[in-house]
Parts: sequence; C-alpha cells; structure tokens
Amino acid sequence: MIHGTFLHGVNLANYVDQKYLPGRKYDGTFDPEGLLSTLPAVVTCLLGIFAGLLLKSTDFCPKWKVLYLLSFGVAGILLGFLWGIQFPVIKKIWTSSYVLVAGGFSAIALGIFYQIVDVWKYQKWCQPFVWMGMNSLTVYLAGNIIGGFRILARRLVGGDVSAFFDAHLAQGMCDMVTALTGLLLAFWFVYFLYRRKIFLRL
Repeated sequence: MIHGTFLHGVNLANYVDQKYLPGRKYDGTFDPEGLLSTLPAVVTCLLGIFAGLLLKSTDFCPKWKVLYLLSFGVAGILLGFLWGIQFPVIKKIWTSSYVLVAGGFSAIALGIFYQIVDVWKYQKWCQPFVWMGMNSLTVYLAGNIIGGFRILARRLVGGDVSAFFDAHLAQGMCDMVTALTGLLLAFWFVYFLYRRKIFLRL
C-alpha cells in the first residue's frame, strides 16, 4: 500500500482512487475529486455553512461576528500550517491542512468584507460581485459549456494581440491579459443576466 508520500499520482488519496474509484478518472488513474479528497471538501462546505449561520444569528452583535471570523481565520491559518509540517497543504488532493488554511483565509476575508459592506455600508463598489453572486451557478455552467471564458477571451486577445504584449511589455504578459479579458467577459455575462432579471436557481 502506498503511504508516507504526497507526490502527484503516488499518494494515498490517488492510490485509493486507482484501487476503488469506478468509472473514468479525470487524471487517468485518479481524480482530484476522488474518494478521500471528498471528505475534507465536505468539511470546507460545512465551514461556509457555519460562517453563514454566524452571520445570520441574532445572538451576537456585528462587532462580535467580525471578531469571531477574524479569530477563527488566524487560528485556522496557524493550525493549518502547523499541521502542514506533518500533512502538507495540498489543494490538488484537498488535504485537511489545506482545509484549515483555506478556511482561515476565507474567514478573514469574510470578516473584513462583512465589516466594510454590512457594518460600514460601503456597498457601491461591490455591485459587480452582486451580479456574480446572483448568478454564480449560471456563470459556472456557462463557463463549462464553452470550455471556460478564458478560451473565449483567446479569440479576442490571442494571435497578434498576444504577440504584441509579449514582445513590447513582458514575456508571458499575454497570459495575464487573456485571464483578465476572460474575467471581464464573465462579469459582462452576469451583468447582462442581472439587468434582464434572469436568475438560475435550484
């Protein structure tokens, strides 16, 4: 049995997928959303649910909600990297140390944005994120159907445009321009849906 290693393709999570996961795997003989990787991914979802319940709770004032989120965030990051000494922080197989680190950074970001948007009421700047949040499922499905907004962006800024950026600005600059263009296309898409009050719900 493979153990004690976290190399791509030869770690315990990948071994379990090779041995027991039926059907076609994303990476050939194993899957990034395999059997063992699914368990800590569920915990990540539960962390989001707990954070949502905290924000909805009427038992705590906004100041304490922010303090709880920031405190958990710092604790999660510290514990995650400490746990990472023994069990590395690896997103590809969604290790438990990664759950703590990612959850910690997310809690800190949520606490900061909750303070800015909901407590201080600075809200105009975040309208594009409202468009995205109102149709997150739609943009996710649309991206998968077309192969990603980045693929679409290459039709606009690929070829001679990419060559220009690489030649006159910096090598590899075209990748950043392509990524930003894809992101802008995604935001334009959800803005279009938002203006026409089209929302996909389950």
